[in-house]
Amino acid sequence: MDGQDAVHQAYQAYYHRLVGQLYGLTGDLPEAQDVVHEAYARALASPARFLDLNDPEKWLRTVAMNVARSRFRRRWVFDRLLRSGRVDRPDDTLPGLSPDHVALVAALRKLNRPTREAVVLHHLADLSVEEVADTLEVPVGTVKARLSRGRAALARLLSDNPGTMRKETVRHA
Repeated sequence: MDGQDAVHQAYQAYYHRLVGQLYGLTGDLPEAQDVVHEAYARALASPARFLDLNDPEKWLRTVAMNVARSRFRRRWVFDRLLRSGRVDRPDDTLPGLSPDHVALVAALRKLNRPTREAVVLHHLADLSVEEVADTLEVPVGTVKARLSRGRAALARLLSDNPGTMRKETVRHA
């Protein structure tokens, strides 16, 4: 058995129990799920090391608890900064949830991952083609091809939905 299989088997065997334990610790089910997922992600980052563990469930629990503690400390520090007035309270509203934004995100989800990454980094993160290529570790020509295909696909996807963004908006989004 290889390391990835061991992590997969550990996921099947321990996931629900670990989430239950971390839920008791955090008092927040989504937070418990997140920290347990983070523990499994760390196991997958070095699956060969995971094979050498005597007690994988204990290791996963320890990692998940450490992640939960770190998150708690960060939130505690941030709350203190808010109360002291050293940082401003973030706006509770979510920007950009207009019907156009929702349609754009839905259309982006239909693109394959490499094309979606290039489009988002270039048009939404406002990175140059060269910066996108560097971030994705691909040639500039590959980024240009992905952007071209992505814009064409988005234009088709968004024009198929009456009442959504015009094609011009997609190119500049």
